[in-house]
Amino acid sequence: MEGLFDYSLWGLFLASFLAATVVPFSSEALLSFLIINGTDPYAAVLVASAGNWLGGMSSYAIGYLGKWEWIEKYLRIKRETIEKWHNRLYKRGAVFAFFCWVPAVGDIFAVGLGLLRTNILITALAMLAGKFLRYVLWGWLTGLVF
Repeated sequence: MEGLFDYSLWGLFLASFLAATVVPFSSEALLSFLIINGTDPYAAVLVASAGNWLGGMSSYAIGYLGKWEWIEKYLRIKRETIEKWHNRLYKRGAVFAFFCWVPAVGDIFAVGLGLLRTNILITALAMLAGKFLRYVLWGWLTGLVF
């Protein structure tokens, strides 16, 4: 049973990592499944948080490698508009990083923060806090329901 336990946490890590990238995947259901079936909830929350955070930071890295010219060329957005949004979003980078856990838009936030080249330490800490709190809440709700 110990081997199954180890593999289940590795699976949760991978699922959480993928859920934080552009791959559409939900790690919350797997987290609940593992907790209901006896996996230590603290370990599961920590593993899910770590995987999701690293997945989010990989999206940040993808954005960091991007170029403003690509936005102008492929999305046909004027340079003035880009600069206006850059100034607005750059100041609120930590808030957007905290909300990188939000389904559908969180991945866009992470890539955008990388593209804006926001402070990596502040972005990483805010993103980790948001993702950890989400899994803590989800794990707690799972314990209440089951």
